[in-house]
Amino acid sequence: MLSDTSRPVIEATLPVVGDNIGEIARRFYAHMFQERPELFDGLFNRGNQADGRQQQALAGSVAAFAGLLVNKPGELPDHLMSRISHKHVSLGLQADQYQVVHDHLMWAIVDVLGDAVTPEVAAAWDEVYWLMANMLMNQERTMYAAAGLSPETVWETWRVTEKIQETSDVVTFVVAATDERVARPSLPGQYVTLKVLMPDGVHQPRQYSLTQADDGMHRRFSVKRLHGLPTPDGEVSNLLHSSTNVGDDVVLSVPFGDVLLTPGTRPVVFATAGIGITPMAGMISHLERSCSTRRVTLLHADDSADTFALQGQIRADLQQLPGATLTTWFMNPSGEPLREISQDRSSTTSQEPLTGEQFTGFMDLSTLDLPADAEYYLCGPLPFMQMVRSVLILRGIPAQDIRYEVFGPDLWLAEFEPAGPALAAL
Repeated sequence: MLSDTSRPVIEATLPVVGDNIGEIARRFYAHMFQERPELFDGLFNRGNQADGRQQQALAGSVAAFAGLLVNKPGELPDHLMSRISHKHVSLGLQADQYQVVHDHLMWAIVDVLGDAVTPEVAAAWDEVYWLMANMLMNQERTMYAAAGLSPETVWETWRVTEKIQETSDVVTFVVAATDERVARPSLPGQYVTLKVLMPDGVHQPRQYSLTQADDGMHRRFSVKRLHGLPTPDGEVSNLLHSSTNVGDDVVLSVPFGDVLLTPGTRPVVFATAGIGITPMAGMISHLERSCSTRRVTLLHADDSADTFALQGQIRADLQQLPGATLTTWFMNPSGEPLREISQDRSSTTSQEPLTGEQFTGFMDLSTLDLPADAEYYLCGPLPFMQMVRSVLILRGIPAQDIRYEVFGPDLWLAEFEPAGPALAAL
């Protein structure tokens, strides 16, 4: 809660800070990386910096969080703070790095607003920052302790045992543990952070969803190559596609992620587009491995059947789930049916035909009969998820039953939630 001293100051200065928060975020990052360039080594994604997504995420979140403290102090966004904490812990973020962020963020506020930042104003915004930072640090400390980890021990070395070309621009890496360790099987929907040594000597982190249920000693993740984009955006995916091969060692974090499949018996609907299929593939795999009887519906949009990654695994898993359906929308349908599942999977158990339809164009939910009592999970480009969520809300699906996974900084937090944490950009 904001103190009685700071509340009127934040109320009075929130409009001007909000109007300038984009420039504050831009100068904050520029100043911090100029003073502390080592932060790019293993902690910050310089691709997100290059295209401005982290600056945008920070800008939208700072003002929103402060506004929530002022207007709805009893509704702090614990679930959103959990999302950021999972990302931080997967990067091995240390508590003392919050002080670094604080110092450069406060510098940027003064640099942009100048004399308007009186000692009273600085103290009030300082309080906002530390309210949020302490919430995150407490959550992250608990997460490290619960997993028996520290920021240094979230990292493990794995060896590539298979490299599978799923589509022309998606590769699946199958990795195995390189030493004896406590097996930590992943949960449905989790991701790992991959830390890659780049040619210039800097380690770059990227998060990848785990695409199949595992035993804690073997994992799978899929990487889409980003074409035609300048360095640094796409630098990691291109390096993995071209230079990481069977027998190579890779460094992965322990699995984390807050968008997990909720246990239970309710129907489940997955709505995905493109490479957004990856976390849902992992969830479907977990359902199949557990012999779930839940009613499962997968709605997927893609360019064509040829670009639908992991379709063999997904169709095989869905065919083991009673009553599961797969409905697809392709912008460029070839007229050919989706690829058949691999013979080794299809021969192990008897399978019922997988029902569903194939449409042309963008995903359209208007004619579909969707269960009102289901849990909904979304992943794909932000405009796609915004469209699907809006349609579901109009159809009476409760907001708490719709969860989404965003790849990269979450630019959606401040758009339909009452607030987002200022550190969403880390």
